[in-house]
Amino acid sequence: MYDVFTIAFFGHRYVGDVLRIEKLLEEQISRVIEEKEYVRFLVGRNGEFDQCAASSVRRIGKGKENSSLVLVLPYPTAEYLNNQKNFEEYYSEVEISRDASKAHPKSAIQIRNREIVDRADMIICYVEHSSGGAYKTAKYALEQGKTVINLAYTKTDSLVKTQ
Repeated sequence: MYDVFTIAFFGHRYVGDVLRIEKLLEEQISRVIEEKEYVRFLVGRNGEFDQCAASSVRRIGKGKENSSLVLVLPYPTAEYLNNQKNFEEYYSEVEISRDASKAHPKSAIQIRNREIVDRADMIICYVEHSSGGAYKTAKYALEQGKTVINLAYTKTDSLVKTQ
């Protein structure tokens, strides 16, 4: 059985410099894949940062057997239901959050995000503003004592910025 290290990704729907963010993601992903026995990456599909994270994990993890990319949806979206086979080919696994899927759609994403934080050993995020769902999730992660690496702030080695 593997010693599994879990990383969750969160970020704003829109990011400025996608190429810079992907470079920073790739540095973090490469480092952790080299250091850990097995890495499970948890990601949503709610914006540019999620897409950057997923594509970076696939690019870095290609040909390596010690990582998986898990899509965690708050509820079965029409996009997923209409393209289920493609999703299952792209991601190692697709999960639907049981609690979030029972909630009102406006609160479902935040419920899913908290579940992911609770499962993760580390959070890699892109949070520039002190408002919105990504900010609330990063704040929750810090309150839970999780290691939070915020790629929006790259002036220190820890990359942690609290507000």
